[in-house]
Amino acid sequence: MRLSDAIEEFIKMLLGQDEQQIELKRNELAEYFSCAPSQINYVLSTRFTPDHGYAIESRRGGGGFIRIIRINRDEGELFSYLISERIGNAIDLRTAQILLGQLAEQEQITKDESDIMFAALTPQALSIPIPETLKDNIRARILRSMLIKAAQKTTA
Repeated sequence: MRLSDAIEEFIKMLLGQDEQQIELKRNELAEYFSCAPSQINYVLSTRFTPDHGYAIESRRGGGGFIRIIRINRDEGELFSYLISERIGNAIDLRTAQILLGQLAEQEQITKDESDIMFAALTPQALSIPIPETLKDNIRARILRSMLIKAAQKTTA
């Protein structure tokens, strides 16, 4: 397991299922993992983003801390946000994968549904000779359509 993965799993374990937020000290966490504080920053900035369902607050200085807050949205609000705002006119494969993973982690869709949706967005599924930017546009339309259907399923 890579260090970044270990740090992410450790933080998620601290958050647990019931905790909505935790406070950590960057230097103490870096010491625990025997790494530079910049490695902690990297994990926080790439794996604990609003797209992943988290918000980060931090205060620097001697009494400084990092607060990781789990963002809870009800199903309708989450799907509405993703469909109308987050996906936009284009989405790259990595961002789509993160969003689908987050939906599965929050149990908004099943892991199998996430895997099937992701398969429809892969380079193999979109292996047509067109520019990558156009593929991102098509990927966004496909993802939006699938999420609309998933949202209808959860509200039915």
